Amino acid sequence: MLEILLIGLNLLVLIVLLRALVKTRKQAMLMKLQSQEIQKQIKELEQRNDDLQKLNQEKVQLISLVSHDLKGPFNRIFALTQLMNSSSENFSKEQKEYLGKIHQIAVDGLGMVRNILDSRKLDDKVVEPNQVEFDLSIFVSSIVKNYQTLAEKKKIEMVFEQGGPILIKADKLYLGRAIENLLSNAVKFSPENKKIFVCLGSSSQSIEFSVKDEGPGISNEDQLKLFQRFQQLTAQPTGGESSSGLGLFIVKTIVDKMGGEVLCESEIGHGAKFILRLPSKIP
Repeated sequence: MLEILLIGLNLLVLIVLLRALVKTRKQAMLMKLQSQEIQKQIKELEQRNDDLQKLNQEKVQLISLVSHDLKGPFNRIFALTQLMNSSSENFSKEQKEYLGKIHQIAVDGLGMVRNILDSRKLDDKVVEPNQVEFDLSIFVSSIVKNYQTLAEKKKIEMVFEQGGPILIKADKLYLGRAIENLLSNAVKFSPENKKIFVCLGSSSQSIEFSVKDEGPGISNEDQLKLFQRFQQLTAQPTGGESSSGLGLFIVKTIVDKMGGEVLCESEIGHGAKFILRLPSKIP
């Protein structure tokens, strides 16, 4: 009787072990199939990622090529309008008005092309600072003078206030682009017969450049997304100018690289003031 009981017990243990073995093998096969499926999905994802990277590279190259090719025609149109402006005494009022519009379109187009190219360079991290020492007051005065001409075409007065010489060591090209974008926006969003106030000053700790307009102002909601790429705000250019939504993004990126900050103070109906603040010694 005991032997029969032991045999039955052994058979029961054997059956349990066989079932466990079968279950283990099934689980192993299932895990193998799942692993194969995961590997397959990983390969598909890697292929899709490669395809997306190639498409993105082609897109960037295409944008760069088109932007670079557009720069030449806009430059020629700009130069021609400048030449015609210098000898426009015999033009009628209507002809001068059309010439002014062509000049504005050329400036607008050049600004957009330059912003697209700058954006790509900043994305590719190919911005190599070329620091030189120069007088920021003279440098800013020259830029302001160029934008005063554009402002006058919209019957806008640009008031420039500055102190004495301000020596700075920085990348002139990119600092100039940041200043140009702030001035360009002020002209774009200012109605006729208004003023733009441009100030430049310095202290032992920092250098401050500001641009204040008398435009429609910027809502609190829009201020939260001001410096993001391709942001189209509620306020629209007052003279039909176009906007790529890249200008303020480029300003902030450049200023951040210089160890500074850019701020906005604005209320709806009371214009906007942008403040570009840099350390006295840019690293």
